[in-house]
Amino acid sequence: MLSGSQTKILIRAPNWLGDAVMSLPAIRGVRDSFPGAHLAILARPSIAGLYGRERAIDQVLPYTGERSRTAAVLRGEAFDCAILLPNSFDAALLAWRAGIPRRIGYQRDARGWLLTEAIAVPEPGEIPRHERFYYLELLRRAGIIAEYPPCAEIRLDRRAEAREAGLAAMRNAGVALPAIGLSPGAAYGNAKRWLPERFAEAAAGIARIYGASLALFGSAAERPLCAQIAALFAGAGTAVHNFAGETTLAQFIDLAGACRLFLSNDSGAMHVAAALGVPTVTVFGATDDTATGPTGACARIVREQVECSPCLLRECPIDHRCMTRVSAERVAAVALQLWEETAH
Repeated sequence: MLSGSQTKILIRAPNWLGDAVMSLPAIRGVRDSFPGAHLAILARPSIAGLYGRERAIDQVLPYTGERSRTAAVLRGEAFDCAILLPNSFDAALLAWRAGIPRRIGYQRDARGWLLTEAIAVPEPGEIPRHERFYYLELLRRAGIIAEYPPCAEIRLDRRAEAREAGLAAMRNAGVALPAIGLSPGAAYGNAKRWLPERFAEAAAGIARIYGASLALFGSAAERPLCAQIAALFAGAGTAVHNFAGETTLAQFIDLAGACRLFLSNDSGAMHVAAALGVPTVTVFGATDDTATGPTGACARIVREQVECSPCLLRECPIDHRCMTRVSAERVAAVALQLWEETAH
């Protein structure tokens, strides 16, 4: 068994930003069970900035995919235990090659022989649907936690600091406040993307009512998509700043924290905004909001109930009806109501 203050625990983080946010209750559960332990996270550089501000975490180690080099680094750290949140074979192989004596993970991807504790995967209906419980159940079945901790809302640490830094960054960029954040992309595929012109239409209506400006966010690959939306506002009198491809994750977290409202597809940006406590409205279609949706009282879901949704496909093979049937007026109405409900 693990033994408190003399224990060094490594948690292998999920690979995607949204999953990383949903892993936070489990990481905090490990901290609560071992308050004196040294807790390190092994994370891809693309999500390391999320974990760097978490008080439960003592150390963030980057993993760039260089397995031999990373295994040597981990071996030198002399971890007592590795908790593997991803299901991948690679996660187990790396912990095994690092010589970590206790290796805990779900028995997935033919990797059971690499684990010292290969945990049975929950059957459908055995645990609550949301992804955060999948990570928590791994800990419960491994005997690390006795029960799920309260986690109706996933919130990032240091939210007030993020907001203050974000407000300063907005001002430095010449963005007038209040600002509405828009994240029109989605890494998984086009099936998750609402129509760009409807993002623009919904945001324009809200901006006119409250005198708000718009801040567009996305990856470098999504900058043309954000530029397409920004172009729709030319001459309309609404100020727009395209931050896509210009920020690190840590900078995005700060900027998102400064937004008065956030409009998004199902994406990592959605999870970050909601976890910052920013009023967040998300259009869902191909994916299942009960499994991967944002949490908390400041989050709202808009979706069209069609017979083929959620399909979980990257690309729609028919007419994308789950998204095309969601009107800009409907999203704007939900957003306006949420704005009023969260006014202070």
